[in-house]
Amino acid sequence: MKAVQCVEKQLILSKVAVPDPAPGEARVHVHLAGICNTDLEILKGYAGFTGTLGHEFVGTVDKVNGADPGWVGQRVVGEINIGCHAPDCTWCNKGLARHCPNRQVLGIHSKDGTMAEYLTLPTRNLLSVPDHVSDNNAVLVEPLAAGFEILEQVHLQPTTNVAILGDGKLGLLINRALRTGTSTLTHIGKHREKLDLAAGSGIQTLLLDDLKDEQFDVIVDATGSVTGFETAIRHVKPRGTLVLKTTVSRSGPMDMTPVVVNEITVLGSRCGRFEPALRALSKGLDVTPLIEKCFPLEQAEEAFKLASTPGSLKVLLKMPGSPAD
Repeated sequence: MKAVQCVEKQLILSKVAVPDPAPGEARVHVHLAGICNTDLEILKGYAGFTGTLGHEFVGTVDKVNGADPGWVGQRVVGEINIGCHAPDCTWCNKGLARHCPNRQVLGIHSKDGTMAEYLTLPTRNLLSVPDHVSDNNAVLVEPLAAGFEILEQVHLQPTTNVAILGDGKLGLLINRALRTGTSTLTHIGKHREKLDLAAGSGIQTLLLDDLKDEQFDVIVDATGSVTGFETAIRHVKPRGTLVLKTTVSRSGPMDMTPVVVNEITVLGSRCGRFEPALRALSKGLDVTPLIEKCFPLEQAEEAFKLASTPGSLKVLLKMPGSPAD
């Protein structure tokens, strides 16, 4: 089969063997895979990963090994963190495999990812996709879930003054999640056309150049930039909360004095549970306007070029033989 791989920081379309599922795993025929900023950062050296890229997908189970055969034929998405699930693993026993010290992470750490015709995952990581949720929506469950995770970490009130900093792919998906938790939301970015996608009932948009002295109870840094923290910290109210969603291949010096002086809570936020995102999609949330283009797998290099272009929206890869809409 064909797979898009990172080898010595280079993007390569490789021919590899079709994987067999290990005990407890399913094999999934991938329909669509999404290109994430994390994939772009991996090609710059982030996480030191070598192998098949990608952690966003939707596909159909075609084989299981020592697992419920009822999975075969089901359309699925999958949680990306694969915990050890040892009897004495504190994190796995808490249901927090994302923090297991021995975890694998799909397409990021020690586990080949989604940009291939087939992938394998433990069945405990899989969730069925409702029939009425399209592939184009389902493929974005993983980044959408990262947005809903904020609502589980920060208990917003309807009057909590919240801002999202960054109008990239993740920022726009966070927008879709947070608008369900507060009626006072401001989205700040550099691109008017992308802020138009962020606009909605009760949502204010603001170009970064027009940001003056405004301050917010909660601000989410989704800039994907090393300068995002510095910008965000200036616009959090004393005793407010800064949620960090940015991961980059390099970092710069940060002045932490405002955090101490203004007693700001800094909260790291990574992956989220898929169930809230799937429920939202099942109830009619449509994230397909955030998709820029879908390329066949063979055009992965062109797809990555578009995905890395400033201002681009979500770029997808479609696998050979995929029934994706």
